[in-house]
Amino acid sequence: MKFLFTCGGTAGHINPALAVAGRIKELLPDSEILFVGAEGNMETELVPREGFEIATVAITNLRRSMSPEAISHNLKTLRNIPRSLKAARHIIKDFRPDVALGTGGYVCYPVLRAAAGLKIPTALHESNAVPGLTTRLLAPVVDKIMVGFEESRNNYKRPEKVEVTGTPVRGDFIRIDKAQAKAELGLPQDKPLVVSVWGSLGASHMNEIMVSFIERACAKPFFSLIHSAGKRGFVEMREQLAREGLTDYQKKGMDVREYIYDMPRVMAAADLVLCRTGASTLSELAVLGKPAVLIPSPNVTNNHQEKNARVLERAGAAKVLIEGEFNADSLMGTVSELLNQPEKLESMSREMLKLGIPNAMDRIVDIVLGLARG
Repeated sequence: MKFLFTCGGTAGHINPALAVAGRIKELLPDSEILFVGAEGNMETELVPREGFEIATVAITNLRRSMSPEAISHNLKTLRNIPRSLKAARHIIKDFRPDVALGTGGYVCYPVLRAAAGLKIPTALHESNAVPGLTTRLLAPVVDKIMVGFEESRNNYKRPEKVEVTGTPVRGDFIRIDKAQAKAELGLPQDKPLVVSVWGSLGASHMNEIMVSFIERACAKPFFSLIHSAGKRGFVEMREQLAREGLTDYQKKGMDVREYIYDMPRVMAAADLVLCRTGASTLSELAVLGKPAVLIPSPNVTNNHQEKNARVLERAGAAKVLIEGEFNADSLMGTVSELLNQPEKLESMSREMLKLGIPNAMDRIVDIVLGLARG
């Protein structure tokens, strides 16, 4: 059987597709899998790392702004749409998949639109509570829509198409325990680990705060830190640390990375996670039962990250901070308070585990295989 996956833009869209593809390959070793992504995007790096082939089409997003730059960009996108549809049709005709699955990102539009036009069974997974523009455009043409939250069903005009599956996480996230992960990372077992990650591309404001946060942590390093600065901010953050005279932060247990490629191991080792609230990240936290300080991105449509985060906060699994309403001192205070209350962290961990859907992967794979088999 042949499976076509399309996803892109951020790790939150790419990782669920990689998880499902990996599971299908386990179940059907002789199956053929091809990914389709957007030229120059992160998927062209992450997908080959997992051993899968990827083809690309030229497609860009739409910007919600009336600035001259945004208008010029959107005109380019409008020109790219018919080209990307044509390119996607060629890829699909050559590969001849039994089913096509999209897990988010604007590249899903031309690929799934082309697949549906060629009578290929199609499915789309929307991990956020509120569907994005690409999902809304594709909802009338795909065969199945899979969502992460029960309440999301009401956002679609044809609820009979919608299946509540949860959001899949890679199998590696449930195969490593904390002690093993810390040992593999060379971290002390008796010292808490804080993991700080703000998305695959990073966040400049949070990187600035984390520079000051690391400065305060180095003064009394009672925990270890692994911080992902993101591809856009890594060099700048290291230069800022040097300007602040923080040349020995690594010796004090503060690790600043461009990207956390071994995320399952790092997350398994964590005692507390500081992060954005994309649905994929929250699913990983829930499966692992990791207490978290959640800081929703202010730059998303319909404020869906804060809506996701509040669900976890109401359950007692996380604390939510709003960007712009705290600084490095208050963030350090929150982290210190939680790390000094082991019973509080244990309670948050238990509540986080209750929110997980451990069989999300199986639900999605069953739907994909059902479509592929007709």
